[in-house]
Amino acid sequence: MQKAIRIKTDKREELVDITDQVKSTVEASSVKTGIINVYSQGATSSIMIQENWDESVQTDVVNFLRKIIPRGVWIHDKQDGNGDSHIKAGLVGPSETIPIIEGRLGLSRWQNIFFCEFDGPRQERTVICTIIETNG
Repeated sequence: MQKAIRIKTDKREELVDITDQVKSTVEASSVKTGIINVYSQGATSSIMIQENWDESVQTDVVNFLRKIIPRGVWIHDKQDGNGDSHIKAGLVGPSETIPIIEGRLGLSRWQNIFFCEFDGPRQERTVICTIIETNG
């Protein structure tokens, strides 16, 4: 099974919680045991599993990446000013794979799935969720 999730972003760099949309995809699949791959279709965005309780963690992630990968100093910036966005997305990575256990996401209590925007804001971003059922 495969489903596309559409996301609108409001800032140049932000982490958007997409856990509920991914949970809904798993529930709609009726898969009890398997995996779901959550993949960001974009060269300047990524997917990250991170703490969901304290929003300061997401702010710290964005601030850390801004600090180690500053804007405006990369060769690619001469093309379209987003060289840092490509590097950030490449380091974080385009996808996460999560187990499906007894029909639910195998996340811990403190984990959520975040879409990482590094070149926004964007009217629409696409995340592809692919579910593979396994024999328990």
